[in-house]
Amino acid sequence: MASIYTCTECGTNLNLNTSHLYPPDFYFEAGNKGTLSFSFIDTTKFRFEKEDKIIPFFETVNYWGIQRKRTKIKCNSCGRLLGYVYDDGSPLTDSAGQFHFGPSQVIPRAPRYRFKIKALRITSET
Repeated sequence: MASIYTCTECGTNLNLNTSHLYPPDFYFEAGNKGTLSFSFIDTTKFRFEKEDKIIPFFETVNYWGIQRKRTKIKCNSCGRLLGYVYDDGSPLTDSAGQFHFGPSQVIPRAPRYRFKIKALRITSET
């Protein structure tokens, strides 16, 4: 059964496909509470806006940073903030890492499109 994802503000169909949805129990460093993560989206339905903040922030309990770079995903019709793009998706190569010590930040990763559940209206297709 397929789902239809629309913007809660304007009702535009966002053309998100459930076959590109990550499983709900899949772990990401940037978290996934109250969100849905997709590996691929139709970029014609969205606007992307770079965000670069220099403030302390916490990604996980053991990691924090000063500079946060991320990309906002906004609805192309109404401009509502729907989520963010993160670079912690699936690895793009089968490499064992830079020095063959296992996966590391050096391995390029696919983008992960993380949408807020509150920003989406989800209806099932009949």
